[in-house]
Amino acid sequence: MPKPFQFRSGSVIYFQGDNADKIFIVQSGKVNLSYQDIETGEDVHDLVQPGEFFGVKSALGRYPREENAIAIQDTSIMAFTPPEFEALAQANTRIIMKMLKVFSNQLRRIHRQVSNLMENTEEINQEAGLFNVGVYYLKNKRFFQARYVFSRYLTYYPSGKNAAQAAKNLEIAESNGGSQMPQAVSVPEDKPVSVMADFEPPPAPRLGDAAKAYYDAISMISQEKYQAAYLGFKKIVDAGDDPEYAAKSTYEIGRCLYLLNKFDDCIKYFTGMITKYPRHPDLGSGLLFMGYSYEKLGRKNQAATFYKKILTMTTDDDDAVNIKAKRALKALIGD
Repeated sequence: MPKPFQFRSGSVIYFQGDNADKIFIVQSGKVNLSYQDIETGEDVHDLVQPGEFFGVKSALGRYPREENAIAIQDTSIMAFTPPEFEALAQANTRIIMKMLKVFSNQLRRIHRQVSNLMENTEEINQEAGLFNVGVYYLKNKRFFQARYVFSRYLTYYPSGKNAAQAAKNLEIAESNGGSQMPQAVSVPEDKPVSVMADFEPPPAPRLGDAAKAYYDAISMISQEKYQAAYLGFKKIVDAGDDPEYAAKSTYEIGRCLYLLNKFDDCIKYFTGMITKYPRHPDLGSGLLFMGYSYEKLGRKNQAATFYKKILTMTTDDDDAVNIKAKRALKALIGD
């Protein structure tokens, strides 16, 4: 049976990225849906009023929420499971017509935005275009597609302008389940598909031994073969033949120690790395894993100290490490 819920003004009904298992109809009050415009990057707000519904697409499609839903007045809503909503729609043709109207308007807006994006991509070279496709998927939480695109980028452009960020984005995609094909999720027929379909990369640059060993070890992590990955990264660092990949591998060794549940070793390792390389590009991520390790060891005060330190290092709210530190600190304080 559908269930009623009451939300005070300012209450969050769900966040973007949350699992979608309910469809909502507003009985009284108002709900604001906010998301990012794919063309301009600006925040967009849609108002849901009494008698209107929201959360339909993600619940029926079984993919994460694409927007934030916040009550902007004291609001009463009814929550339906997808089967309950389908039964309601079948018995009420007005709901079906309203759904078609809403979806039609959304599709027209997306088509217009994608058309503009496609025109803009003509001015972007292939390397930047491929990277931007991955960023698009990542921002829209299409983690499997993002993982594929960033892995392709690193294969074709291992020393490219965006290689370091692509590697970080690949890690984010993998950590959010990108190593598994999502169920019941249709690939959007928009800019990324078109670009990927038309994209004909140049012959892949020949990777050096260190680069090949690095991506082999990265692959081991995605397969959860953490000990093999650890040994691979350590071999690169010990050889010291390629400073770029030795630096990358230095960080990855510490990450592997955490994934191997060697939390004391992880803390000691990253302490040494930070002392030796105080400007290491993955300094923030290293501090994050130190915080995670302290938390796993039950030393929450030390963990909180590291999360707070990360938040003082950057004011970029969209920075992936910053976001993870905020979430970890919030969860810790809430305990």
